Amino acid sequence: MKYFITVLIILFFSCNDEKNLKTFLRTADIPISSAIEIKTVHTDSGLVSSKLNSPKMLNFSNSNFPYFEFPEKIEVILFDENNNQTKIVADYAISYSNSDLIDLRGNVIVSTYLLDTLMTEQLYYDRGEEWLFTNFDFRYVSADKDIYGKGFDSDKSFDQIKFLRVNGYVSLEE
Repeated sequence: MKYFITVLIILFFSCNDEKNLKTFLRTADIPISSAIEIKTVHTDSGLVSSKLNSPKMLNFSNSNFPYFEFPEKIEVILFDENNNQTKIVADYAISYSNSDLIDLRGNVIVSTYLLDTLMTEQLYYDRGEEWLFTNFDFRYVSADKDIYGKGFDSDKSFDQIKFLRVNGYVSLEE
């Protein structure tokens, strides 16, 4: 570690102007900052629309394709217009700055206020469209469903679900 810091110091002083330093940081693919115990609240028109909690965040906004990385778990709580919550947890996530996509990976679990639950290894969340999707294997459990499949597409509260390549059971009323 001390060699890495020494190299950075040498490179810092060898970069004789701010432009060279910014170019170095961009090509080095190292975060320009990091934070621990992240707790953020996002509001829309004065109402809480989401909360994000994570033990660690790395800021790669210096990258050619800027992003924030959450390497040690993440929890996102989404609120609808009635203040109902959808909770998303994952082992790892990347939030891309130039798009509305969040890439969630590892033990991804999505639970709605109705206790409908989706489990998968990778899931994308489109913040702009408030839409969830994956092409990975999944399990979806609700009061009347236990479905396995590969490929899932839905709004954040699971009101408009599209299952791809499925098997499992669904209770039907006659």
